[in-house]
Amino acid sequence: MQNVHPHLDCDDMGHDQATESGSTVGKKDEADMISEEDFRRRRPHPSFKSHNNLEKLVLKLGKKSKLSSYVVACGLQYGKGENLFHYFFKMSWLMQFPEVPLFGQGTNSIPMIHVYDLGRVLQNIINVKPKTKYILAVDDSNNTLEDIVKMISDTLGPGKITKLPQQEASVTEAFKPEELEYLSVNLCLDAVIIKDSFSFSWTSEAGMVENMERIIDEYKYTRQLLPIRIFLVGPPAVGKTTVAQRLCSHYKIHHIKIREVIEEKVTQLNEIVSGSQLEHVSAEELSAASKQLENLNKVMELKAGQLDDYLLADILREKLNSKPCSNQGFVLDGFPESYQQAKLIFSDGDTEKQDFIIKKPEYNKKITPEHVFALNATDDFLAKRAQGLPQSEAENMRYTQEEFIPRLTRYRQLNSAAETLLDYFDELEIHPEHIEVTTDDSEYTDVMKKITETVGIPKNYGLSPQEQEEEDRKEKERRKQKLAAEAAEKKHRKEAAFAEMVSQYEEWQKNLSELKIQERELLEARSLPLRNYLMTYVMPTLTQALSDCCKIKPEDPVNFVAEYLLRNNQEPT
Repeated sequence: MQNVHPHLDCDDMGHDQATESGSTVGKKDEADMISEEDFRRRRPHPSFKSHNNLEKLVLKLGKKSKLSSYVVACGLQYGKGENLFHYFFKMSWLMQFPEVPLFGQGTNSIPMIHVYDLGRVLQNIINVKPKTKYILAVDDSNNTLEDIVKMISDTLGPGKITKLPQQEASVTEAFKPEELEYLSVNLCLDAVIIKDSFSFSWTSEAGMVENMERIIDEYKYTRQLLPIRIFLVGPPAVGKTTVAQRLCSHYKIHHIKIREVIEEKVTQLNEIVSGSQLEHVSAEELSAASKQLENLNKVMELKAGQLDDYLLADILREKLNSKPCSNQGFVLDGFPESYQQAKLIFSDGDTEKQDFIIKKPEYNKKITPEHVFALNATDDFLAKRAQGLPQSEAENMRYTQEEFIPRLTRYRQLNSAAETLLDYFDELEIHPEHIEVTTDDSEYTDVMKKITETVGIPKNYGLSPQEQEEEDRKEKERRKQKLAAEAAEKKHRKEAAFAEMVSQYEEWQKNLSELKIQERELLEARSLPLRNYLMTYVMPTLTQALSDCCKIKPEDPVNFVAEYLLRNNQEPT
């Protein structure tokens, strides 16, 4: 049996160089690299003393038992959703800030290894059983923390980083103290044994920076950060913009309207040409922006403020390829309008014919919508809806009588052409789903329900499997506490109700006793006149009758007493 203990090893010198503010050096040269032969001469940093004690214990157990024990000193692990570097990936993917924070100087060299490669190292140790008990497991990168964060930002996020004091990480709760310790490591390790003795196919031998695109794909897939791309098409006044806004809010994706995209592009070019962003723009970029702005203005002059399809396609394609749209996704609102425009925007090549077999057109899968929804309604319904709008809103939305009818007519003509917009998506086997709008529901409840059922659940930022497990544990604990609180509350309510019942019963008994006393006193008071009457007029005669009955002993005592009383009836005077 083998006992393999993988961990991050750190010597005192390496860690101090990483944490010494302002005096750190960059990557070390080959003479400064540490290999397996140097492990006995290490002096552990106080923060990593427990690691050093643990590896000594593992090696000691291997000498005193039948266990084959090894210590694998691996670099910081990355890949498959990330753990330690997750914060940088998250901030880049969300793009909520123009720059990704880097805590500290970031000039320290960090030994690293992909989790798959670490697994292969451990498998090789089990199979090869090397004589050396201490093995370094790192890739060939020796990247600095700044290199790593900059590449994450360039590939996934805004492309910029900002350096903040390391204390800010604790204030913002971006990292735990022990995580900052790991990120502060400054070591260059040379893994001799895995290069000379092991044989396996590396996932990321050159390191995280060189393989960032693949690492990001792993990150997105593991955390299900999959962009949602939706295209809404329909006649004017059918409600495309309102539905698009609700979809963007539900899925946390971006609303793309061609007019706003054009305005944004023109503003951006003007800012570059005017020099307001000069510190971030190269001479080549400035020249390209000037030419593009000049071309846009020239075309808009010739076409009365409009752009041709080629320029529109270029601008929209650039927007759809932007990092926010690539990361989260988008809802494309009402544009393109025709087969030709869609082909200009999404196609990578023309339809090919070979041996009389028509191939499916090539298209850019990164920007082409996955879901196409065609909203429709009758002309009468649309006209009534447009007429019911306030004048100012109708003018703003171009739904006035002079504009609405021509727009509706043009839409119907485009959709009755030989090749329609929806035909293009059918050719790509992205079959549009038709939804009829028949009511003036401002919430578009039925439409939203049909679309969300087709698209599915949101696929924006979520938790890693480990974080999900921790969140499930916390949720379970919260439910347990909630149930306990509810049970305690229920018990308290029962006890309070019982105490109230006891109190009411005691009060009732007290009132009943008092009532009985009052009734008895009342009865006694009411019975006094009757008693006096009986004692004066009835009891003397009745007593004499009973006495005579006892002396005579008649055959029928009852008749005797009755007759006696009748004969000797005493009426009050």
